[in-house]
Amino acid sequence: MLVFDGSTSMGEINFETGPNTRIVEARQAIRHAMPGIEQYRRVGLLIYGPGSGDACRNLDLRFGPIANAAAPVIEAVDTLIPDGLTPLTDAVRQAAETLDYRNRAGVVVVVTDGNETCGGRPCEMAVALQSTARDLTVHVIGFRAEVDFFAWNNPEQNPRNSTSVARCLSDETGGLFVKTETVDGLVAALQRTLGCPVIG
Repeated sequence: MLVFDGSTSMGEINFETGPNTRIVEARQAIRHAMPGIEQYRRVGLLIYGPGSGDACRNLDLRFGPIANAAAPVIEAVDTLIPDGLTPLTDAVRQAAETLDYRNRAGVVVVVTDGNETCGGRPCEMAVALQSTARDLTVHVIGFRAEVDFFAWNNPEQNPRNSTSVARCLSDETGGLFVKTETVDGLVAALQRTLGCPVIG
Protein backbone atom coordinates (compact mmCIF):
# COMPACT_ATOMS: atom_id res chain seq x y z
CA MET A 1 0.00 0.00 0.00
CA LEU A 2 1.18 3.48 -0.86
CA VAL A 3 0.10 6.06 1.73
CA PHE A 4 0.46 9.49 0.15
CA ASP A 5 0.52 12.85 1.91
CA GLY A 6 -2.01 15.21 0.32
CA SER A 7 -2.05 17.71 3.20
CA THR A 8 -1.87 21.48 2.83
CA SER A 9 1.90 21.65 3.28
CA MET A 10 2.43 19.64 0.09
CA GLY A 11 1.16 22.64 -1.85
CA GLU A 12 3.09 25.35 -0.04
CA ILE A 13 5.83 27.43 -1.62
CA ASN A 14 8.58 28.65 0.67
CA PHE A 15 12.34 28.92 0.96
CA GLU A 16 12.60 25.20 1.66
CA THR A 17 10.71 24.06 -1.44
CA GLY A 18 12.24 26.46 -3.95
CA PRO A 19 10.32 27.35 -7.12
CA ASN A 20 8.21 24.17 -7.11
CA THR A 21 5.83 22.95 -4.46
CA ARG A 22 6.31 19.51 -2.98
CA ILE A 23 3.26 18.17 -4.80
CA VAL A 24 4.62 19.24 -8.19
CA GLU A 25 7.85 17.37 -7.62
CA ALA A 26 6.12 14.39 -5.99
CA ARG A 27 3.96 14.05 -9.11
CA GLN A 28 7.08 14.00 -11.27
CA ALA A 29 8.57 11.25 -9.12
CA ILE A 30 5.39 9.16 -9.15
CA ARG A 31 5.14 9.42 -12.95
CA HIS A 32 8.73 8.25 -13.28
CA ALA A 33 8.71 5.47 -10.69
CA MET A 34 5.33 3.78 -10.97
CA PRO A 35 5.56 2.25 -14.47
CA GLY A 36 8.57 0.20 -13.40
CA ILE A 37 7.13 -0.65 -9.99
CA GLU A 38 3.90 -2.09 -11.38
CA GLN A 39 5.90 -4.81 -13.10
CA TYR A 40 6.90 -6.23 -9.73
CA ARG A 41 3.97 -5.79 -7.38
CA ARG A 42 0.35 -4.96 -6.95
CA VAL A 43 -0.09 -1.55 -5.34
CA GLY A 44 -2.94 0.10 -3.47
CA LEU A 45 -3.32 3.81 -2.71
CA LEU A 46 -4.55 5.76 0.30
CA ILE A 47 -4.37 9.57 0.29
CA TYR A 48 -4.77 11.64 3.44
CA GLY A 49 -5.43 15.35 3.77
CA PRO A 50 -7.97 16.67 1.25
CA GLY A 51 -11.67 16.42 2.04
CA SER A 52 -14.55 18.09 3.81
CA GLY A 53 -15.63 17.99 7.43
CA ASP A 54 -13.21 16.88 10.14
CA ALA A 55 -9.73 17.38 8.67
CA CYS A 56 -8.37 14.59 10.85
CA ARG A 57 -10.75 12.06 9.33
CA ASN A 58 -9.90 12.74 5.71
CA LEU A 59 -8.57 9.35 4.67
CA ASP A 60 -9.29 8.50 1.05
CA LEU A 61 -8.74 4.84 0.22
CA ARG A 62 -8.66 5.00 -3.55
CA PHE A 63 -8.14 1.25 -4.03
CA GLY A 64 -6.55 -1.79 -2.44
CA PRO A 65 -3.62 -3.61 -4.06
CA ILE A 66 -4.22 -4.08 -7.79
CA ALA A 67 -2.15 -5.13 -10.77
CA ASN A 68 -1.19 -2.48 -13.32
CA ALA A 69 -1.51 0.24 -10.70
CA ALA A 70 0.71 2.84 -12.37
CA ALA A 71 -1.99 4.66 -14.34
CA PRO A 72 -4.54 4.97 -11.51
CA VAL A 73 -1.87 6.00 -8.99
CA ILE A 74 -0.48 8.64 -11.35
CA GLU A 75 -3.96 9.98 -12.13
CA ALA A 76 -4.92 10.18 -8.46
CA VAL A 77 -1.76 12.07 -7.48
CA ASP A 78 -1.92 14.33 -10.54
CA THR A 79 -5.46 15.45 -9.75
CA LEU A 80 -5.34 15.86 -5.98
CA ILE A 81 -5.40 19.37 -4.54
CA PRO A 82 -3.38 19.52 -1.30
CA ASP A 83 -5.48 20.41 1.72
CA GLY A 84 -6.07 19.42 5.31
CA LEU A 85 -3.97 17.95 8.08
CA THR A 86 -1.82 14.85 8.63
CA PRO A 87 -3.67 11.97 10.33
CA LEU A 88 -0.58 9.83 9.84
CA THR A 89 -1.37 7.25 12.51
CA ASP A 90 -4.89 6.56 11.29
CA ALA A 91 -3.74 6.47 7.67
CA VAL A 92 -1.15 3.78 8.31
CA ARG A 93 -3.59 1.82 10.47
CA GLN A 94 -6.19 1.83 7.68
CA ALA A 95 -3.58 0.82 5.10
CA ALA A 96 -2.56 -2.11 7.29
CA GLU A 97 -6.19 -3.15 7.70
CA THR A 98 -6.67 -2.98 3.94
CA LEU A 99 -3.78 -5.43 3.59
CA ASP A 100 -5.37 -7.77 6.18
CA TYR A 101 -2.11 -7.47 8.06
CA ARG A 102 -3.03 -9.92 10.80
CA ASN A 103 -3.33 -12.76 8.29
CA ARG A 104 -1.18 -11.74 5.33
CA ALA A 105 2.30 -10.39 4.76
CA GLY A 106 2.30 -6.84 3.47
CA VAL A 107 4.22 -3.64 2.91
CA VAL A 108 3.10 -0.06 3.54
CA VAL A 109 5.11 2.80 2.04
CA VAL A 110 4.40 6.25 3.48
CA VAL A 111 5.35 9.38 1.52
CA THR A 112 5.09 12.36 3.86
CA ASP A 113 6.55 15.84 4.31
CA GLY A 114 6.01 16.03 8.03
CA ASN A 115 4.74 14.63 11.29
CA GLU A 116 1.44 13.54 12.74
CA THR A 117 -0.80 16.61 13.21
CA CYS A 118 -4.01 15.01 14.45
CA GLY A 119 -2.97 13.87 17.90
CA GLY A 120 -2.21 10.30 16.90
CA ARG A 121 0.64 8.27 18.35
CA PRO A 122 2.48 6.56 15.48
CA CYS A 123 5.13 5.03 17.76
CA GLU A 124 2.55 3.43 20.01
CA MET A 125 0.51 2.27 17.04
CA ALA A 126 3.55 0.77 15.29
CA VAL A 127 4.29 -1.39 18.33
CA ALA A 128 0.68 -2.57 18.40
CA LEU A 129 0.70 -3.38 14.68
CA GLN A 130 3.93 -5.32 14.95
CA SER A 131 2.65 -7.37 17.87
CA THR A 132 -0.40 -8.57 15.95
CA ALA A 133 0.87 -8.66 12.36
CA ARG A 134 1.74 -11.76 10.44
CA ASP A 135 4.55 -9.95 8.60
CA LEU A 136 4.04 -6.21 8.13
CA THR A 137 6.76 -3.78 7.08
CA VAL A 138 6.27 -0.02 7.01
CA HIS A 139 8.73 2.11 5.05
CA VAL A 140 8.69 5.89 5.56
CA ILE A 141 9.91 8.33 2.91
CA GLY A 142 10.33 11.85 4.25
CA PHE A 143 10.08 14.13 1.22
CA ARG A 144 11.37 17.60 2.08
CA ALA A 145 10.15 16.72 5.54
CA GLU A 146 9.82 19.29 8.29
CA VAL A 147 9.62 18.60 12.02
CA ASP A 148 7.31 20.70 14.19
CA PHE A 149 8.97 20.22 17.56
CA PHE A 150 6.29 21.86 19.69
CA ALA A 151 3.07 20.82 17.95
CA TRP A 152 0.33 20.15 20.51
CA ASN A 153 -1.24 17.72 18.05
CA ASN A 154 1.90 15.57 17.79
CA PRO A 155 2.23 14.24 21.35
CA GLU A 156 5.11 11.84 20.72
CA GLN A 157 7.49 14.41 19.24
CA ASN A 158 10.51 15.07 21.44
CA PRO A 159 11.58 18.74 21.19
CA ARG A 160 15.19 17.66 21.71
CA ASN A 161 15.09 15.22 18.80
CA SER A 162 15.18 16.50 15.22
CA THR A 163 13.94 13.19 13.81
CA SER A 164 10.28 12.92 12.82
CA VAL A 165 8.18 10.60 14.96
CA ALA A 166 7.12 9.02 11.67
CA ARG A 167 10.41 7.15 11.86
CA CYS A 168 8.91 4.98 14.62
CA LEU A 169 6.73 3.36 11.99
CA SER A 170 9.71 2.01 10.10
CA ASP A 171 11.92 1.34 13.12
CA GLU A 172 9.31 -0.79 14.87
CA THR A 173 8.42 -2.85 11.78
CA GLY A 174 11.87 -3.38 10.29
CA GLY A 175 11.31 -0.93 7.47
CA LEU A 176 13.42 1.81 5.94
CA PHE A 177 13.37 5.48 6.86
CA VAL A 178 14.55 7.53 3.90
CA LYS A 179 14.88 11.32 3.78
CA THR A 180 15.08 12.99 0.41
CA GLU A 181 14.99 16.55 -0.88
CA THR A 182 14.89 15.93 -4.63
CA VAL A 183 12.75 14.34 -7.33
CA ASP A 184 15.51 11.87 -8.17
CA GLY A 185 15.85 10.98 -4.51
CA LEU A 186 12.12 10.34 -4.21
CA VAL A 187 12.15 8.18 -7.34
CA ALA A 188 15.01 6.12 -5.92
CA ALA A 189 13.25 5.76 -2.56
CA LEU A 190 10.02 4.61 -4.19
CA GLN A 191 11.88 2.10 -6.32
CA ARG A 192 13.78 0.81 -3.31
CA THR A 193 10.72 0.37 -1.09
CA LEU A 194 8.05 -0.63 -3.62
CA GLY A 195 10.15 -2.23 -6.32
CA CYS A 196 10.36 -5.76 -4.95
CA PRO A 197 7.87 -8.57 -5.64
CA VAL A 198 5.74 -8.51 -2.50
CA ILE A 199 2.05 -7.59 -2.46
CA GLY A 200 1.69 -4.07 -1.09
